[in-house]
Parts: sequence; structure tokens; C-alpha cells
Amino acid sequence: MPWEYLWPAGLSLLLAVGALSDIKDRRLPNWLSLLLLVYGLAHAVALGGIADMGWLSTIGWHSLHALTALVIGAALFAGGIFGGGDAKFYAGLAAYFTLSDGLDLLLWVSILGFFAIISWMIGRRLIPSKKPIANSLKAKFPYGVAIAAGGALLAWLAPISS
Repeated sequence: MPWEYLWPAGLSLLLAVGALSDIKDRRLPNWLSLLLLVYGLAHAVALGGIADMGWLSTIGWHSLHALTALVIGAALFAGGIFGGGDAKFYAGLAAYFTLSDGLDLLLWVSILGFFAIISWMIGRRLIPSKKPIANSLKAKFPYGVAIAAGGALLAWLAPISS
């Protein structure tokens, strides 16, 4: 396996941990978001050396994407639209990609999120189980799953150019 596939593999592992945590506890731990941020910036440094763009320039674009995602996520959290853990998880993931990949990441997370939510809603109606209490954490869709799926998909679409 060529070395460039180690980056998306490592990212996928971190994202899987987040998705499983969100499914199980409806929590995305801060340490995981921070680890994603560090991993993404390390990827930027490695990518900068490969692309001969200079690691400082490359890390700047990755950092700007993470910062932009965090600011928008915080605004969505303040508006009650997005969870705080989801916002930090997405921002940590965003560090893996340059700002120019931002719309692609948002698109894949949104598309996969739409289908995951529809599947989750249908599954809750078809599979008899104890219904969670309305407005409890277990009654809400774990959006970290969609964030993880969209990020992993985008990372695997172009391992070197990410």
C-alpha cells in the first residue's frame, strides 16, 4: 500500500471513532476534535512538502478552512441549529482539507447526512423498539455520523490532492 493512502486511512479511523461515539453516547469528545485538527495540520505539512508549494502556505490554507468551519459552526450552535460537538468535530475534520475543498466537504457531508437522516427516520418507524423520550439526546440524529462519512469519502476520492 503506497504511503499516501496512510493519511486517509488514519483520518477514517479517527472519524469512525467519532461516529461510534456519537451513535453510542451522542457525544463527540473535545480530545477527538483536537486530534483531528492536529492530524489535519500534520497532513498539510506533509502535503506542502510533496506539492512543492511550501508547507507554510499549505498549512495556512488548511488552518483557514478549520477556522472558517469553527466560526460558522459556532454561529449555527448559537442559533440552535447544530450541536457544539458537531461544530468542533467538523472544524477538526476541516483542517485535513484546504479551504478550496471546503464546498466539496460541505456538499458530501450534506448529501450523506440527508440520506442518513431519512434512513434513520424510516428505521425508527419500521423497527419496533423502545422510543426515546422526546427532546432527549437519544431522540436526536447523531450528525457526527454524516460528518465522518462525508469526510472519509472526500479523503479517499483524492488521497494526494487533499
